[in-house]
Amino acid sequence: MSADAPLLDPLFRGPIAVLFNDDHRLQRMLDFEAALSRAEAQAGVIPAAAVPLVEAKCRAELFDFQALASAAASAGNLAIPMVEQLTALVAGEDPVAASYVHWGATSQDVIDTGLVLQLREALDWMEPQLRALGDAIAKLADRHRETVMVARTLLQQALPTTFGLKAAGWLDAVARHLMRLREIRGRDLTLQFGGAAGTLAALREKGTAVASALADELKLPQPDAPWHSHRDRFAEIAVVLGLLAGTLGKIARDVALMMQTEVGEVREPPSNDRGRSSAMPHKHNPVGSVVALAAANRLPGLVSVMLAATTLEHERGVGGWHAEWETLADIVTLTGGSLLQMSGVVSELHIDREAMTKNLQRSRGQIMAEAVATELAERLGRANAYRIVEQACTKAAAEGTELRDALADDARVTQALQIADLEWLLNPRNYLGSSEKLIDRILASWHATK
Repeated sequence: MSADAPLLDPLFRGPIAVLFNDDHRLQRMLDFEAALSRAEAQAGVIPAAAVPLVEAKCRAELFDFQALASAAASAGNLAIPMVEQLTALVAGEDPVAASYVHWGATSQDVIDTGLVLQLREALDWMEPQLRALGDAIAKLADRHRETVMVARTLLQQALPTTFGLKAAGWLDAVARHLMRLREIRGRDLTLQFGGAAGTLAALREKGTAVASALADELKLPQPDAPWHSHRDRFAEIAVVLGLLAGTLGKIARDVALMMQTEVGEVREPPSNDRGRSSAMPHKHNPVGSVVALAAANRLPGLVSVMLAATTLEHERGVGGWHAEWETLADIVTLTGGSLLQMSGVVSELHIDREAMTKNLQRSRGQIMAEAVATELAERLGRANAYRIVEQACTKAAAEGTELRDALADDARVTQALQIADLEWLLNPRNYLGSSEKLIDRILASWHATK
């Protein structure tokens, strides 16, 4: 998180930003130290009497943040000066207890596990938000299963579809992201504890016992081995959140395009001066969509940093690990901000059925050209039918008339089709294919997933 831009946090990051501020980052690292003292006392590595003295000083408000920041610039990470301050705080009460602070651990154990604890909280916040977004989309899909609108390919009118099916497509992707979030919790949010070189040698024969007790204390899965230079776990989290941000951006892009004045098919909720212009009283801007698209634009570059950081050297990396700290925090908070914004947008999205109907009529029936050509193909052959309908479309466009009139003037068409059949083919509601079945399938999958 950018410490020098808190004014923008409510816009781009939302409440999840607090999980990655300096206070929270330090507190989770201190939570590791407190848990380590308890685990080592259980294993008989340090005296039990030292534990309450260490725990009492593992409170972020007791630390000098300015001194930490200054010392980190020389030490190369935040853990080294933090441990020094913690040791000094404990020594003020009991010098003997102070000698057991951080026993057998290394800086990366503290920083990585502290970050895992932050990520666990972030995913705890994200999952219900994502479920709420999915539920809101599911309501749209069900409510608008018969709301016919234009399907657009390459930004051009293509065929009829329903807004319900468009929303169901969003929901289908959200369901996949919900499953991904659940999968990465168990696979990637694990304890990091390996000591100086990943062998736990300083703890001698009690290394694995301490690791097991520490995992229990922090309620984290214990991996088979420390992962100091194996960063695929954090990289996977980054990729999954990048994919989620991309889907949120796709929904936002659809909404923003449909909000254009000339289209006008949906509107973001206008409550509390949302989306107003500083200069133009008539404007209603797609604020939530803007935030989601900003995140979708920023995330690919950030995710690439996390992927690049996976090629660490030997047992401890040079620079790659360090590149993760702010990057992963940005990925999580920007995705969280996007999720919050789009949940608000979708839950109160205004749908303008009348505008959708007008846009269906905009092409004067040409949006139904495929339906007519498909029917004629059964009688005249595909190539011939396509050419006939294409000629009718060209004529209708040139004359500014309805496609129906151009087709009805063509003897090749009227010999193959009755006028009643032609009328039926030109009705968008009769060319929705399997839309209803697809919506039902996606809704059933969503309710089973959540």
